[in-house]
Amino acid sequence: MLKKENRLKRDRDFDRLFTKGEKAFSFPFSIRLSNNKRPVSRFAVVVGTKVSKKAVERNRLRRQVRETLRLLLPTLVSGKDVAISVQPQAKTMPQAELESGLKKALKKAKLLV
Repeated sequence: MLKKENRLKRDRDFDRLFTKGEKAFSFPFSIRLSNNKRPVSRFAVVVGTKVSKKAVERNRLRRQVRETLRLLLPTLVSGKDVAISVQPQAKTMPQAELESGLKKALKKAKLLV
């Protein structure tokens, strides 16, 4: 689980991120990011009902992505707010493919050092 300081929670932060944030896409992830004027980066993982109607499956994907983020946290750029949206195809992917896809998406968004 991500530390509390690394979680993005407030509605106003999400609104700012989705209206003014930059976009990056790398299968099966879509990333929105913006600067946050803080010493740490904050993350949110969004898994919609288009991915799966079952909450169990959505939450499992969310946990897998968060765990990968937690392990990558020391190598990520600080001072950013990031929302990672998971695409429906991710549901059938093994964990190793999800990790490599997330790394590729973070590199494309210039978040991975």
